[in-house]
Amino acid sequence: MKTKFFVLFALTSLIIFSGFSIIQKQTTLYIIGDSTAANKQAKAYPETGWGMELQSFFNSDVKVENKALNGRSTKSFRAENHWQPILENLKPDDYVLIEFGHNDEKVDKPAVGVSLADFKINLVNYVNEARSKKAIPVLLTPISRRSFKNGILKDSHGDYPGVTRQVADSLKVPLIDMLAKTEQLLNDLGDEGSIKLFMHVDSGNVNYPNGKKDDTHLSPVGAKQIAGLVVKGIKENKLSIAKSVK
Repeated sequence: MKTKFFVLFALTSLIIFSGFSIIQKQTTLYIIGDSTAANKQAKAYPETGWGMELQSFFNSDVKVENKALNGRSTKSFRAENHWQPILENLKPDDYVLIEFGHNDEKVDKPAVGVSLADFKINLVNYVNEARSKKAIPVLLTPISRRSFKNGILKDSHGDYPGVTRQVADSLKVPLIDMLAKTEQLLNDLGDEGSIKLFMHVDSGNVNYPNGKKDDTHLSPVGAKQIAGLVVKGIKENKLSIAKSVK
């Protein structure tokens, strides 16, 4: 009887400690950014943020916490106190994917828009604060809008992506150049072929009775492909979480 008890005790302890070990090994990957990455409510479907698709690329060693929000910039994300709770919960070796630019460039809207100089300062602060918690920041340039004119894809982000690249270079931060990656994808697909990546909805849709044509926000197909490009960038940078990609 005693032997059975000790065997049961040993097995139970092994299960408990194994479970504890798995929990301890899990890395949290935070996403901070704007609507191109953000989680969407059911009423917005089929609009889909690429952050919603990222978990599907990883095994259980990585937990994706998508904290990106519609309409936010490096300025408003902090001003509305969305960053501080993340910072307080960061653990050593957690990751923070930082993708801003779409709204920072709206300088005519002072609540979100910032100058290039302030954009740089804001990115530097996010990086340094993440590092102060021994977390690993990763900078992402904003994804491209579908902005073709006469079959040629036009830039719509100005100098903001360049600032992100400069900060990544000067602070030795891993960079995933999503603008370059998405421009290549859009150019490969062409003007018509790239429509499927974005929010083009015919009239009669339950959420969009009058239809919608939006060349900034993503469809489910687009979100999946863009998330795949983020994962490609993670692998290219040889980040430790690359080993957890399925």
